Amino acid sequence: MRILYRLLLVYCLFLSCNKKQDDKEYHKYTNDLINETSPYLLQHAHNPVNWKAWNKETLDQAKTENKLIIVSVGYSSCHWCHVMEKESFENEAVAKLMNDNFISIKVDREERPDIDQIYMNAVQLMTGEGGWPLNCIALPDGRPIFGGTYFTKEQWIKALTEISNLYKKDPNKASEYADKLVKGIKESQLVAVNNNDANFNKTEISAAVKLWKEHLDFKDGGLVGETKFPMPASLQFLLRYSVQNNDKSIQNFVDNTLTKMANGGMYDAVGGGFSRYSVDAKWHIPHFEKMLYDNAQLVSLYSDAYLISKNESYKKTVYETLNFVEKELMASNGAFYSSIDADSKNKANKLEEGAYYTWKKDELQELLKSDFPLFQNYYNISENGLWEDGKYILYKTQGDKDFAVKNKLTLTELDSKIKNWKQILLSARNKRPRPHVDNKTLTSWNALMLKGYVSAYRAFKNPHYKEIALKSAKFIVDNQLQKDGSLNHSYKEGKSSISGFSEDYASVIDAFIALYQITLDEKWLNKSKQLTDYAIKHFQDKKSSLFYFTSRTSADLIARKMEVADNVIPSSNSIFAHNLFALGHYYSNEMYAKTAQNMLNNIKVSALEAPMEYYNWLDLMLNYTNNYFEVALSGKEAVSKTSELQSYYLPNILIAGSTKESKLPILENRFVENETFIYICVNRACKRPETQIDAVFNQIKNNF
Repeated sequence: MRILYRLLLVYCLFLSCNKKQDDKEYHKYTNDLINETSPYLLQHAHNPVNWKAWNKETLDQAKTENKLIIVSVGYSSCHWCHVMEKESFENEAVAKLMNDNFISIKVDREERPDIDQIYMNAVQLMTGEGGWPLNCIALPDGRPIFGGTYFTKEQWIKALTEISNLYKKDPNKASEYADKLVKGIKESQLVAVNNNDANFNKTEISAAVKLWKEHLDFKDGGLVGETKFPMPASLQFLLRYSVQNNDKSIQNFVDNTLTKMANGGMYDAVGGGFSRYSVDAKWHIPHFEKMLYDNAQLVSLYSDAYLISKNESYKKTVYETLNFVEKELMASNGAFYSSIDADSKNKANKLEEGAYYTWKKDELQELLKSDFPLFQNYYNISENGLWEDGKYILYKTQGDKDFAVKNKLTLTELDSKIKNWKQILLSARNKRPRPHVDNKTLTSWNALMLKGYVSAYRAFKNPHYKEIALKSAKFIVDNQLQKDGSLNHSYKEGKSSISGFSEDYASVIDAFIALYQITLDEKWLNKSKQLTDYAIKHFQDKKSSLFYFTSRTSADLIARKMEVADNVIPSSNSIFAHNLFALGHYYSNEMYAKTAQNMLNNIKVSALEAPMEYYNWLDLMLNYTNNYFEVALSGKEAVSKTSELQSYYLPNILIAGSTKESKLPILENRFVENETFIYICVNRACKRPETQIDAVFNQIKNNF
C-alpha cells in the first residue's frame, strides 16, 4: 500500500511539473509585470516588450543605463489600448526596438492617476489633445520630450527611431526641450490667489449658465457634438440650479437628457447599467466599456431626479443599474470592482467590441418567437437600431405609455412583456463569453458607489440599499483606512496598496457625510472630520487653501499637481470645498468654513468663465447665493422623520439628527425626552421648532 502511495505521489508530481513546463511553453515571453496585481498590467505580462512597473528600481535603472523611458498608460477596459497592444506591443520587431533603446514602463491610469496626470498634461501641451492609450517618451530622469495617444505600428516605429536617434546625437537639445515642457507642466493649472473679499451672487451664476446653454443640445440631450458623454455630476448641478431658480428650460433639458440616455443604446436594456459614452449624437451606439464611476454617479443623478418628477422610468433605471452592479461589479466583502471591458470573444473566438451586447435579427426572432414583431417595434430592430454587420443595439425612441396606447396594451401588460423579453435575452446572453472584469478596487470610485446607494436609499427607502452602503463603508474602514489615519488607493486579492490621493480622501469624506445623513450615526461624521484633518496636514497648500493631488511625502514625480477643473468626476478640490463647507456647519468650525470660502473665491473667475469645466464649484456657490438651511432633528423619531424629509428634493439643506443627547454643536442641548423637535436655521438664526415634516418642507420650499 505504501509503495502504491509513493507511486501515486511521484505521478502527481510529474503531472504538476509537466503542467508548469507547459505553462512556461504556452507563454513565449514573460516580463516583470507578472509580479503586479493590476489586471491591466497583467494583460501585458507576456508581451515580448520588457515592460516594467513604475517604481524606484525602474527609474534608477534608466538613469544608470542612460536610457530613454517609454511611459505607456492605459486601463483594462480601454479598447484602443488593446488594439495598440496587438499591433505593436505583441510584435517582436517592435519589441526589440523598444528593448534595445528604451526602458519601457506600463502604467495603469486608474491605479496611478498621479503619473497619468503629469504625462497626460505633457501630451496635451505638446499636441493639444489627450486620451488613452497615452504614450510618452521621457529622458532618463522622467522629463517628457515626446508623446501622443494611439499610434499605428508604423507611426510608433518611426517615432521610436527618430527620438532615439535625436537623443544619441544631441542629448542637450532634448534636455532643453524637456526643461521647457516641465516648466509648462508645473505652471499649468496654477491657481492665483484671489485677495479680493469673497462675494458670490445669483446674477453671476445665471450669466454662467446662460453661457453654458449655448452648448446644450435641447433636442437630443447632453452637449452639442458628434459624441455624447453622460457627465452626471454636471447634470446634478443643472438640475439643482433649475429647481432653485425656477428655470424650466434647464429642467426640461435635464429630463430630456436622462430619458434619452436611459432609452438609448448606451444603457444596457438587458442587463442594466450604462456604458462609458455614446459615439453618436443620439445616445444610440455606445463605447461598450462599463465603468463603476459612471454608474455610481448616474444612480445618484436618477435618484435625485426621481424625487422631483416621480418618473417611474428613473426608478426602474436605478433599480436595474444597482442590480447590475451587485451581480457583476461587487465582491462579497462589499468592495466594488472598477470596470468591464468593451471587448469580448465572438463566435469565431476573436475579441470584438460589443460582441456580448449586440444581436442579430434572426437570433432575436428565434428567441422571442411570436412576440418578435412587438419587440421589434419597441426596440427599433430596424434601420434605426442597426449598428454594423447586421448587428443591432436595443434602442428605444418611444415612452412606454405612448407605445402601449399605439399597440392597444395596458401599461401592466407591456411591463410584463418587457420583463419576459429581458429574461429571455439575459439567459441567452449569459451563454456567451463574458467581457473581462477589471477586479481591482479603487477607494475613490468605491466612495462614489457608496454615495450612489445612499442616494438610492433616500429616494426609494429600500432597506437593502442602506445595508449595501454600510457594507461598502465597512470595507473602506476595515481595508483602506490605515492605522496612521491615511487612506490607501487600491485593493486587490486581499492586499491594500498605493498611498491614497486627494481624490480618495475627498470622495470618502463626502460619502461618509452622506451616510451619516441617512443613519444619524455620528461615527461616520467623526471619521469624515478625522480624514479631513489628515488631508489638511498632508495635502493642502496653505497659500491657496487648495489641495495637491499627491501627499507631501510622495516622491519620484517631476511635478506636484492640483486637480481643480471638474471632469466626468468632480475635481478633488471642488469635493473638498463642499466637504469643508458641510463640516464647518456640523462642527461650528470657522477654519473649515473659511477654507471652503477661500477655495471657491480662488476659483471663482475660472468657474464663471468656463462653467462646464467648473460645475461643482458653481454648485457650491449656490450655497452662498441662495438660502442654505441647517435642519437639526432631535428626539426619539429623528431617524424616521429624517427619512421622511429626504423624500423631498431639497439640495440646499444640511441634515443633522440624533435620538439622544449629542455633543455635536449643531445638536447640543436640543434633546427632549419622549419628544422630537425639528429646528430650521439659516446663518445660525433658528426659527421656532417644528414637529411635522410637511411644515418644515413648506418653510424651506417657500424660501428656496
